[in-house]
Amino acid sequence: MKSKIVAVIPARMASSRLPGKPLSKICGLTMIEHVRRRAELSEFLEQVIVATCDQEIYKEVKRHGGQVVMTSDRHERCTDRVAEAVKNFEADIVVNIQGDEPFLDPQHIDALVKPLLADNSLECSNLIAQIPSEFADNPNLVKVVFDKQDRALYFSREAIPSRKKSGNLPVQFFRQLGIIAFRTAFLDRFLTLNATPLEAIESCDMMRAVEHGIEVRTVAVKFDKFGVDTPEDLDSANLAMLTDPILKLYSS
Repeated sequence: MKSKIVAVIPARMASSRLPGKPLSKICGLTMIEHVRRRAELSEFLEQVIVATCDQEIYKEVKRHGGQVVMTSDRHERCTDRVAEAVKNFEADIVVNIQGDEPFLDPQHIDALVKPLLADNSLECSNLIAQIPSEFADNPNLVKVVFDKQDRALYFSREAIPSRKKSGNLPVQFFRQLGIIAFRTAFLDRFLTLNATPLEAIESCDMMRAVEHGIEVRTVAVKFDKFGVDTPEDLDSANLAMLTDPILKLYSS
């Protein structure tokens, strides 16, 4: 039986570094619309839903004909908002897409979902990409290390692995891209698990799964763009979007 795959884009206006970020304009279109429209280009997704607690975002998505649901304003983690949003939709697999990734590549969503379709025992997959070493200390980027079977071992906002201790060994750094796929049953179970110390320390939902011994399969793709966290990032995004090849597929 074919699995029904739904994407949820959690978005809210509150942001310490860039207030009102989802409605920030990039080449004339709000960031949330860039993300939503790009997600809709995925071959595997049957629905793309924005989940928000803010009327401004709700009205913006509705104005452009997109699907959007209102959620509680008390959620501390995006997975909680995603779980609330999908309660009203039938889905076998849910893809959580961060709303501050305006350069999202829809083909990467397809790559993320494929392991779940190929392995019924797998519950969660996480999209990652290699980054230059100069970005490893950026706390806005969640770094990840994984084993030889691509299973996540640890997530951190610090530089992992250690450059200081590497000696002559080559060091590669990977970050999670904020695009995670879950089986719906896993998402329900995840929310019943106790929050963990490392989840709080690293400010990363996926550490809860790792600490509870759940496999998080990493899926590496080539991606040299970054999310938008600061006004400087927004300026860079406006410049980069001018030559982005995917823009022409949805901007008309």
